[in-house]
Amino acid sequence: QVTLVESGGGLVPPGGSLRLSCAASGSMSSPNAMGWSRQAPGKLRELVAFVTSGGTTNYADSVKGRFTISRDSAKNTVYLQMNSLKPEDTAVYYCNAAVFSDLSGEYEWDYWGQGTQVTVSS
Repeated sequence: QVTLVESGGGLVPPGGSLRLSCAASGSMSSPNAMGWSRQAPGKLRELVAFVTSGGTTNYADSVKGRFTISRDSAKNTVYLQMNSLKPEDTAVYYCNAAVFSDLSGEYEWDYWGQGTQVTVSS
C-alpha cells in the first residue's frame, strides 16, 4: 500500500510560480511512475505530468515548457515546479503513483493523494 501526501498549493497571480511536493510512504515494485493530475470544476481529470522510475518524463501539451516534474527517489518525493501560471491552471492537483502492468502494457494509476488547491488569479 502506498500513501501520498501533497503540499504546496495556494493562491498565485497570473505569471507566478508554485512548487508542489508529494511525499510517498510505502513501496512499489519497478518499473513504476509518479505524477500529477488536476481537475478543474466541471472538467475531467487531466494527467499533466509524470516521471518514471527510470527517469523518463512526460507532459501534457497544456503545460509543456512551463511545468517541470522531478523525483527524489532517496526521499520518495516528487515535485512539480509550475512557472508562468495561467488562470486556466486553476484546479485541484492530485499526486498519483502507478506500477507498470505487464498484462496491460501500461502504468496502472492506482494510488492518489488527497489533493491540493492551486488558484491562479489576480
